[in-house]
Amino acid sequence: MTDHLIEAHQDGITTLTLNRPEARNAMSPEMMTALADALPRLAADRSVRAVVLTGAGGAFCAGGDVKRFASASGGSFNVEDRVHRLRSAMEMSRYLHEMPKPTLAVIPGPAAGAGLSLALACDLRIAADTAKLTTAFARIGLSGDYGGSYFLSHLVGAAKARELFFTAEVISGQQAFELGIVSRVTTADELDAAAAAFATQLAGLPTVAVGYMKKNLNAAQHGSLSDVMDLEALHMIRTFMTDDHKGAAKAFVEKRAPSFTGR
Repeated sequence: MTDHLIEAHQDGITTLTLNRPEARNAMSPEMMTALADALPRLAADRSVRAVVLTGAGGAFCAGGDVKRFASASGGSFNVEDRVHRLRSAMEMSRYLHEMPKPTLAVIPGPAAGAGLSLALACDLRIAADTAKLTTAFARIGLSGDYGGSYFLSHLVGAAKARELFFTAEVISGQQAFELGIVSRVTTADELDAAAAAFATQLAGLPTVAVGYMKKNLNAAQHGSLSDVMDLEALHMIRTFMTDDHKGAAKAFVEKRAPSFTGR
């Protein structure tokens, strides 16, 4: 257990709060270990219908701890071991992107470097209009990790992604919304309420169907039309068999709103 990651559960929503506010929630080994342990567990837990990732103290996540980088830069190390450890840690981005339920990043303030990458790995993002987002890596002579280049390229296109990576330009939450990087934007004062309402909406969806939607949409980013339609056919038939579909079809006939249970 560590206080660098706070996990809270309510009404089918699990909120993971990165908790190093004194360092703008920069990543620590304890935080990353806890997050890497939590995400596979939450992905498999059918009682969890939406996962929210946010940060404490008015920041989202400043990325890697640059002070720790500086203190370690003079030592000797085994390249292959470090590549393996980093690549293993980066699996948390894949879990956020692929878990069969919606994931939401709530960005109250700075999201930089690998912290921005984690936000981009989520299905959806809501930000304060005053939040500051930056790839940041170029400022400290690094190339980027945690899938940021993949996610940003898909969100804004190759040319704009290159610009944002090369220049490490700092953009506001409002600018991020205009570029399509975040899904919704609000004032800082209204962010908590807006994020809670958004998360509640996501948790109330037919979770099984949403999981299959994610598989279809992820495949559509790189697969052929034929491959995607194969998946759509398989997943459509599977969702026909869910309690959520059967209940929603009955509700439609009875002219009432459906209530989804995630099964």
